[in-house]
Amino acid sequence: MPKSDTKNLSPAFIEKMKTMGIDVELTQNILDKCNTGKYDHFVPIVAKDFPKIQGKRIIDITGDVSVSMFASEAQHAIDRLGVVIDINSLGTLDGDQITFNNAALERIGILLYDVVAYGVLNGGSASSYVDKSKNVSFNESLFKICEAQFESMAKVSKGQPKGLTPAFINMDGSHGPSFLELKMRGVLIEALKSQMLNGMKSSKTLFPMYQMTSVHTNDQLAEAYRKYKFSEVLTDLMAETGLDITDMPSSIQPMLAALTHSCEGSPKRIFANAGGKPDTPLPMPGGHGQSFVVLKNIFWQLYSQGKRFVYIGNVDNLGATVNPVSIALMALKGKDAGFDFSFRTPVDVKGGVLVVDDNDRLHCADIGVAISKDDVLKKEAEGHRILFNCATGLFNLEFLVHNIDTIIDSLPMRISDQDKDAGKYSQAEQVTWEVIGILDKPLIFGVDKYARFLAAKLLLEGLMTSGIGLDHPDFPTDENEEKDLKRIANNLHNGLSRLLTDAYGMKKDGQRWVPKSVDELKADIIARYNI
Repeated sequence: MPKSDTKNLSPAFIEKMKTMGIDVELTQNILDKCNTGKYDHFVPIVAKDFPKIQGKRIIDITGDVSVSMFASEAQHAIDRLGVVIDINSLGTLDGDQITFNNAALERIGILLYDVVAYGVLNGGSASSYVDKSKNVSFNESLFKICEAQFESMAKVSKGQPKGLTPAFINMDGSHGPSFLELKMRGVLIEALKSQMLNGMKSSKTLFPMYQMTSVHTNDQLAEAYRKYKFSEVLTDLMAETGLDITDMPSSIQPMLAALTHSCEGSPKRIFANAGGKPDTPLPMPGGHGQSFVVLKNIFWQLYSQGKRFVYIGNVDNLGATVNPVSIALMALKGKDAGFDFSFRTPVDVKGGVLVVDDNDRLHCADIGVAISKDDVLKKEAEGHRILFNCATGLFNLEFLVHNIDTIIDSLPMRISDQDKDAGKYSQAEQVTWEVIGILDKPLIFGVDKYARFLAAKLLLEGLMTSGIGLDHPDFPTDENEEKDLKRIANNLHNGLSRLLTDAYGMKKDGQRWVPKSVDELKADIIARYNI
């Protein structure tokens, strides 16, 4: 069959594709490139080594951080962002050198919030997240302990976009706010900090928050945001800051059609036998790596509005919060982008690890896609500590918009064979964080996993993070602390408690978390920053 495959499909089949939200033109473009060898150079990453935190391109920010540089360079780096900050008043001068300690870096980052925008990559529905068989297979003993809470959360989550599902469950069985409500609240709290430190309100502070949605979730998300205008965790903060955080610029990610399995030979065609039914296409997500092409226009809009840094993070990671120290380091060092990585744990099985190639270039190698799980486990068995991607990126927006087309063209397209209920087919997918391998000047932030990466790919992991069953005598343990689920669950739960308290402005009221009042939040900010 010639490469212009859609020309050989019936109008009815093409209409089916469109009804399913499949972008026919984009699918055809990918199919043409696949059949003409344009993706052949995208081979699995050959990892020469797994890098260690060394303070230059990989910086440990789990504790206090300090930076020394020429004072004139520091001032120039800030001035070119269009923000008025007297750098000399924040650092310690020694001749022509200036040193910024952690407190100074944090204050610089907060003062830069007017040129920062926070974005979320909204995934699809929570169907896989709440799939019972997948959760049972994670750990059957743990599932039995948490089964009642699982059924309660699954009931309200099924059919919902992942971001609209409860981010945690309280000890009394009540459901917490959704992932998106908490993320919106976190941004508003940071905006309040900026307004208080600057002594004035700003309509630009971390605003607008933006998002990538999908064709199958966009309408549900829009309806939810209309309701969020009256959310108990958002309304008081929106009134205080003057920011309607629910007014989010959005770009919609289309679906792609599945392609034929490699066992059917070349050229590849559009898979047309989904579920064993003739003339039936199979819509597939193209991965969050499509965010660069999907969000391209939003990035340019934000740049024209004066934004100079943008966050991109997965919706289900509660640890993907605004970090002022990271923003300050990015601004002062003039890097292309910064990414959070932490040491891998046994539950980190879906995502990427940091590697270097033969040219000493950093890459994020996705486990199971760009690098095998066996290779990762082998290295760990040899004593290596593997840095695992926390799915949070902070981009220099000026660099991003002026290089966006190169990034879109250079980001690897992975074509992987699948054998599932729908049949044997192949899926085209891009991984956001493989962008690291394209960049000349990436900055890696070494972070505490339990502060920056609380992501649940399965509901059972979310229940672990919520602390469900921790006091049960049969909670799974292991002499090997790396495989000890109880130890991991305790760490996850403690991390959640810290995040809810510090980043999301919540407090314990008996067995449930409730939002602090604006006055309580203001008092916390005054005490912390000596305003």
